[in-house]
Amino acid sequence: MRALLSVSDKEEIIAFAEGLQDQGWEIVSTGGTYKRLDEAGITVIEIDEITKFPECFGGRVKTLNPYVHGGILYKRKDRSHRTEAKKFGIEDIDLVCVNLYPFKETIERTEDFDEIIENIDIGGPAMIRSAAKNFSDVLVVTDIKDYERVLIALAEQKDTMEFRRELMIKAYEHTAAYDVMIANYMNSRFHNGFGAYQFIAGKKTFQTRYGENPHQKGALYEFDSHFSKYFRQVKGEASFNNINDVNGALKIATSFGDAHAVCIVKHGNPCGFALKETLLESYTEALTCDPVSAFGGVVALNGVVDATLAKKMNEIFLEVVMAADFTPEALEIFQEKKRLKLFAQGTKKLVMAKDTYDFKHIDGGFVYQNADCICDNEVAHAEQKSLRAASKQEMKDLEIAWKIAGFTKSNCVVYVKDAVMVAVGMGMTSRVDAARCALKKAKEMDIDVNGAAMASEAFFPFRDSVDAAAKAGIKAIIEPGGSIRDEEVIEAANEHGLSLYFTTVRHFLH
Repeated sequence: MRALLSVSDKEEIIAFAEGLQDQGWEIVSTGGTYKRLDEAGITVIEIDEITKFPECFGGRVKTLNPYVHGGILYKRKDRSHRTEAKKFGIEDIDLVCVNLYPFKETIERTEDFDEIIENIDIGGPAMIRSAAKNFSDVLVVTDIKDYERVLIALAEQKDTMEFRRELMIKAYEHTAAYDVMIANYMNSRFHNGFGAYQFIAGKKTFQTRYGENPHQKGALYEFDSHFSKYFRQVKGEASFNNINDVNGALKIATSFGDAHAVCIVKHGNPCGFALKETLLESYTEALTCDPVSAFGGVVALNGVVDATLAKKMNEIFLEVVMAADFTPEALEIFQEKKRLKLFAQGTKKLVMAKDTYDFKHIDGGFVYQNADCICDNEVAHAEQKSLRAASKQEMKDLEIAWKIAGFTKSNCVVYVKDAVMVAVGMGMTSRVDAARCALKKAKEMDIDVNGAAMASEAFFPFRDSVDAAAKAGIKAIIEPGGSIRDEEVIEAANEHGLSLYFTTVRHFLH
């Protein structure tokens, strides 16, 4: 039995080679892998002895050879294949262990295109694909985590067809993800990220309890390693909807740096937000905006949840709590709630991956775009259009309202008072309806919006929303501007003595 080992990531390769050798395997290797194994005292055959041809062109060509690919690809049970192998002196290669040149690490480290090109693996993917194609005769190993499993399976003669098929699938996933990474990088560098093809690849993190509905299956996939690193299921099992809602709450809760922000989301939209001195204060105030919708909601807290806060949160039914982390005492208190799901990042503050692109599925395909960014300076650099300037607190409230609006389904209007969201209207076909619905609900909840700041993620097409805001006692408004009736809106603000700011940036969310 002969194994070909040729790896870029050499972690655990010595132990794997030793394990194979102990089971009577002959080891063949290339370049740096050969040197590492030889220095470790492992009896290893250099690839030149197999190919009968030296590595050349700076290592660009070393395994692209019929003695390599013939040994991998010929079908052992096919008499004509066996005859040809014997005729040409091709010996079996029964296991191929390969991982690929560090393309990802290279593009993260340098812009030198010549170096990047040299870190595109050619021989590695070819060997992996050959071994995967002939998986019934050849074991293909591409994941370091599989080394021990393979050794155990071989030792116990449990390298079944099912086991081999699993390794084959992982092998094709490995080369496919590698090619996707290269193609997307090249399109990003030369076509502004919009090439003839757009590839979206993700690695499965875990299976969700179900999809949007119980009859649908679902799973969470990650682009890099964000969820593997920052998503711990502390209590309960996540559903598809839980993850979507958590994502919406996280985007808002992490928009204010290290501040103790708390966001409550229901069905993808915020129904509570506050930014106070402590997490307990923030949660308590966030709950006041819409306690009815908060029932069964999802909460994201930018900090560590302690016992006092846990007791407060246990007063109502919550579906999910996502926090930077939980104290042991808090976790013990939360155990009382059987249906509650807890997720933590194992950090002091919440962390986002900050993807640079975004896409949405439509029937037959998907639409793809650069990710929207609500920059911290959009409010600070907003143009004052009214005669009245906003106070310091009003400017803070405008910033909070503006950021929440940017992460809320259009059409939306957000009202904030003293760093607490007091009303929100979202997902409406009319912006004035969004404004009026928010105020109507606030009135029903007996919430005083007098003196609040208001944000709209897109311009007001008419002055009616400003008139309604003034009637409710709103003192400051922020919007992008850009309407053909901007002057009417500005005139309305001045008539009512309101502060009005234009950011010149729109944040539709559909």
